[in-house]
Amino acid sequence: MRFIDTHIHIDGEEFDEDRDLVIERARMAGACKLLLPAINWESVDKVVKIARQYPGVVYPMIGLHPEEVKDDFEEVLANMKKRFSDDFIAIGEVGLDFYWSRDFQQQQLEAFRQQVEWACEVRLPLMIHCRKAQNEMVQILRQYEKKLVGVVFHCFTGNATEAEQLLRFDGFALGIGGVLTFKKSHLPEVVKSVPLSRIVLETDAPYMAPVPMRGKRNESAFLTYVIGKLADCYAITEEEIAECTTNNALEIFKKIV
Repeated sequence: MRFIDTHIHIDGEEFDEDRDLVIERARMAGACKLLLPAINWESVDKVVKIARQYPGVVYPMIGLHPEEVKDDFEEVLANMKKRFSDDFIAIGEVGLDFYWSRDFQQQQLEAFRQQVEWACEVRLPLMIHCRKAQNEMVQILRQYEKKLVGVVFHCFTGNATEAEQLLRFDGFALGIGGVLTFKKSHLPEVVKSVPLSRIVLETDAPYMAPVPMRGKRNESAFLTYVIGKLADCYAITEEEIAECTTNNALEIFKKIV
């Protein structure tokens, strides 16, 4: 069984002491590729460096996370655009987040719009983070729908109506991770209404560890628990879940083939 972790922050300091072991455990479990988003200017060089240390396994993205958007976002995005190279397989992690505050709402909207435009220009998929801002996000995406080459809605935890709204976009997939396994999660019922062809796997490690690993640092090897839960939801084998979600990821992230 082989599968792809489409979203892991393995550049984080949480992995500085044992990154080699984490990646080895991932590969032993079947995680053949790990996709690594940047979140700010400081993380760009680090994600590239780590990807180069694990060629053919770790792949970097470039983007400004919405919670990192401040008054200087124009300068940050300009620097990122200058830094762009063939190393990057997607634009991410980008999006909108009004969960805690709307203090930088206008800056977030503009930063997201610019990065969506950039993804269209360089013909790379988007890795989108969105909390409490789906309507605003969808409104922006609709303006670029025909130019986008692929989108993953990272860490999807919404309801069936929200899933249906997102999946009206061609090439839009939902990133499903540990939340699916949580005792009070409504996701098992929601995913039953989602075609498996529109789902990719992710950890968001070191966060969101699945049951029975809740409370521990998450890692790609733990995706086997998510695969098991998805197999229950779709009433198919774990191998079929792994194969289909891997093909979905390869279809979106064409540079990792």
